[in-house]
Amino acid sequence: MSDGGGKRRVGVRDVARHAGVSTQTVSRVLNDYPGIRDDTRERVLAAVADLDYRINNAARALGTSRSRTVGVVASDTALYGPSAGIAALEAAARDRGRWIATAYANAEDESSFAAAVRHLLAQGVDGIVLVAPHVGTRATLDEAGLGVPVVSFHEETGERQADGAALAVNHLVELGHRRLAEVAGPSDWFEATARSAGIAAAVAGSGAAVTDEWSGDWTASSGYALADEVAVRIGRDDGPTGIVVANDQMALGLIAGLTARGVAVPGAVSITGFDDNPDAPFYTPALTTVRVDLAGEARRAVAEVLGESAPPPSPPLLVVRDSTAPPHTFAATL
Repeated sequence: MSDGGGKRRVGVRDVARHAGVSTQTVSRVLNDYPGIRDDTRERVLAAVADLDYRINNAARALGTSRSRTVGVVASDTALYGPSAGIAALEAAARDRGRWIATAYANAEDESSFAAAVRHLLAQGVDGIVLVAPHVGTRATLDEAGLGVPVVSFHEETGERQADGAALAVNHLVELGHRRLAEVAGPSDWFEATARSAGIAAAVAGSGAAVTDEWSGDWTASSGYALADEVAVRIGRDDGPTGIVVANDQMALGLIAGLTARGVAVPGAVSITGFDDNPDAPFYTPALTTVRVDLAGEARRAVAEVLGESAPPPSPPLLVVRDSTAPPHTFAATL
């Protein structure tokens, strides 16, 4: 077979001949079978490198039922969370000698998730990781009986998402804030519901109360659009002095909108985000936010798909910057 440039593609028989072993031994080495002598494994791998042999995962899947490829179904990839999750999954898979194959779906169309999964199954993936799944997505796929492991990158992180949101609440309470507000993410996202649950749990028994609740669609523009509603509540005796926002992008938009309306952050109101995206230190003011161990979550998800083990992800971490301060007694200038 030619590689398209006139040069014959190296095959398993070539590797076997070069290493002085059988084709079955080459196959066993490439598929990580146990019981292969170290010197034999080294000879085969040296032959692979010498001949620049390229493993054909599709062909290997036909013979072994394993393609060494992890499927990823993703939606809303213009957002930081999903895009960063895919990058982390790719790195985690590569560390285990695997690759990822990504299929994109429309978050507004549940049938598109089923189509994306069928596409990946046709490639012989060893399992599937869902990135940024909505509540209905997981239910649809669970009912389908896919025959391969299906892991939700974010659903299984619910406890750590809740713990992270609680860190933001506790930080504001420790600064002296007793009237808090929440800007939640979309209610059909696992991440949004987990973060809201964490806020509610932390507020309970803290001596603080949630005075206002708003929601957005994760984008900076949705945070900005809330600024009018939020601004009229700042500085009132029953209004919030601190706001816990479900992600950094909405926090960015809200801060920009409040600033445009003469509401100082953190002078009139403190604001926290979630995700610690790479731009968070450069917001004006620099954003206090929650960092989650994306790399660790990705390692967990890939290992679970492969039926292997991985160290647990690190707990969420509060990153304190300039957007939070003790509450002031003066009202905002509106």
